[in-house]
Amino acid sequence: QVAAAAAVSSVTSAMASANSAMNAAEMTRIMTEFQRQNEIAAVKEEMMDDALADAFDSEEVEEEADQVTSQVLAELGVELDSQLVGLNAPGKRPTQEDAIAEEEEALNDALPDLRARLDAL
Repeated sequence: QVAAAAAVSSVTSAMASANSAMNAAEMTRIMTEFQRQNEIAAVKEEMMDDALADAFDSEEVEEEADQVTSQVLAELGVELDSQLVGLNAPGKRPTQEDAIAEEEEALNDALPDLRARLDAL
């Protein structure tokens, strides 16, 4: 208990010296001014956010961007409709026999070239 009393006594003396070094009225004035400036900054930030939203989130800008995109794609020959032009989708899934036959055909096409290279060595 004696140690606790000594600790409380030292804390009390530290608090007293801190209070004497600090002007409470001046600190209150500074904190009030800080709070007022912080509120002014928050209002300015909200006004800037609203102004930027009005300037950049307009419907006209979005429509203009869509127009430019469509124009560029049209110049490149890309059509933006629901049809896929020039694609022939297979009607059925190839069977394993079809896949093997395609591989053999590709191999037979490449064999003469490979034989000519081997003979050249």
